[in-house]
Amino acid sequence: MGLFPVSADKEEQLLLQMRSLGIEERDLDESFVRSGGHGGQNVNKVSTCVMLLHRPTGLQVKCQDTRQQGLNRFLARKLLVKKLEDANKGLSEARKAERERIRRQKRRRSRRAKERMLADKARHASKKALRQKVSD
Repeated sequence: MGLFPVSADKEEQLLLQMRSLGIEERDLDESFVRSGGHGGQNVNKVSTCVMLLHRPTGLQVKCQDTRQQGLNRFLARKLLVKKLEDANKGLSEARKAERERIRRQKRRRSRRAKERMLADKARHASKKALRQKVSD
């Protein structure tokens, strides 16, 4: 039996990814806390949430996807591997740039919407002005 409650192939694949990135078990600080959310009595009594800290990089991940601690341990390691791969490829910077670009687009859209609203108000005010009584 392996370290995690997953198939041997999945476990071996994860361990190979960790080795290729230079992640070793002794570099990980693993702690368990109580989960939140769905799960009823189980989440209140059992510490199924896994928090991993990779000491050399300072990266921290938290996983509470399932109600099983063992599976969360596996998933937390997968998440850590993904984060480190993204950091190595520079994808996190690309994602930040994309988020910033979208934020700027939305800000522009709201400015246009405000201008449109003010133009509509001015048009409405001019129509109301035409309804006033005619003075002699």
